[in-house]
Amino acid sequence: MKVVLLAGGYGTRISEESHLKPKPMIEIGEKPIIWHIMKEYSHRGFNDFIICAGYKQYVIKEWFANYYLYNSDVTFDLTADNKMTIHNNMSEPWKVTIVDTGIDTMTGGRIKRVQKYIGDETFMVSYGDGVSDIDMNDLLRFHKEHGKIATITSVNIGQRFGTLEMDGSKITSFHEKNEEDGSRINAGYMVMEPEIFDYIKDDSTIFEKDVLEKLAIDGQLMGYRYDGYWQCMDTKREKDRLEELWSSGSAPWKTWED
Repeated sequence: MKVVLLAGGYGTRISEESHLKPKPMIEIGEKPIIWHIMKEYSHRGFNDFIICAGYKQYVIKEWFANYYLYNSDVTFDLTADNKMTIHNNMSEPWKVTIVDTGIDTMTGGRIKRVQKYIGDETFMVSYGDGVSDIDMNDLLRFHKEHGKIATITSVNIGQRFGTLEMDGSKITSFHEKNEEDGSRINAGYMVMEPEIFDYIKDDSTIFEKDVLEKLAIDGQLMGYRYDGYWQCMDTKREKDRLEELWSSGSAPWKTWED
């Protein structure tokens, strides 16, 4: 099953670093946060990724193109025309498709642009700036059981985000953030059926507003309630907190073995 990662935005709230690279490439423990997210999925058996790039998309392409160099010992033999030998290859069992989905394309438009790589099958979608210890297999089981077009993971946290109105697991409405909201929010970690593409018009389609709100009205949006660990990296303070957890060896999202 393919996993679509949204990694094309400007990341303006963490401009201290995002002026140099896309936010998903900002490092936690010397690895981009998108790597941490991919490791989560890989640990659960999902290894086929489609990255929706945009802003400074070349940074993402170059990092994966040089993955061997970043993660293995290497010998450069300058006496033999700079022959390069890779030792103890530490590569992951990943297939990674990186798609330039445009600089100013909205989130829905980015997903629409990778439709040809997904085909007519169920797929997962995540944002490229949040980590969790969620079990994606349990999320997928929940999605398959209810039979609706889309599932989003809902978490309860003090909010700056769009909020959800829920009746059990059914999402009845999806609305923009309010300073007084303290209800469940969309944490990403979503599962979609290919019918989702019928809800996306073009590059200007905002997934969270134009698509999720319409799905909720149509009774086609379900929420997987999750009360475990989830944290986005939206500010420098949140980045520093994630770095602290990783450095101390107590990162809750690290469910894999080295």
